[in-house]
Amino acid sequence: MESWKKVIPNIEPPKTPSHFMNPHPATPSSIPSKITVNFVLPYASELSTTVPCSLSHFLGFAYSFWLMVDMVIIPATTGQMGVLPGHVPTIAELKPGILSVHEGNDVTKYFLSSGFAFIHANSVADVIAVEAVPVDHIDPSLVQKGLTDFTQKLSSATTELDKAEAQIGVDIHSALNAALSG
Repeated sequence: MESWKKVIPNIEPPKTPSHFMNPHPATPSSIPSKITVNFVLPYASELSTTVPCSLSHFLGFAYSFWLMVDMVIIPATTGQMGVLPGHVPTIAELKPGILSVHEGNDVTKYFLSSGFAFIHANSVADVIAVEAVPVDHIDPSLVQKGLTDFTQKLSSATTELDKAEAQIGVDIHSALNAALSG
């Protein structure tokens, strides 16, 4: 700004993106004992309400939810990523797989189809998922049937679009199958 005013004193300097953003939350001086995890699912047009809840309610509503937990393990495209309080800021693309939420000795597992995770320096993690289902609600016989169907579609696909759609189905059902077996 000082350089700008020396060269062009009569014109206001241009605004940068930081002028239009809210300030970042302060990074705590010590690492908290819990990490705040925000879950966002696109199941409704109203996503602005933030409601504290337990994970059992997480999938029942179409809003943004937050939880204070010990650790969350997310299925990033680069591999399983454990997130603890004080984690380095990260943006991760999610692949189909298991999201594990650890609170004390309790571990709750959900299958995510895809999405993104944003890990912030203030021990907050935002997990934005396209779909999420508790692992214990998945029917193994339907997963096997879907895998067989999409594998057949992939082998008989003639257009690039049909191949891509079938490959997505195979990837999702393979990940579901792996989630159920492990």
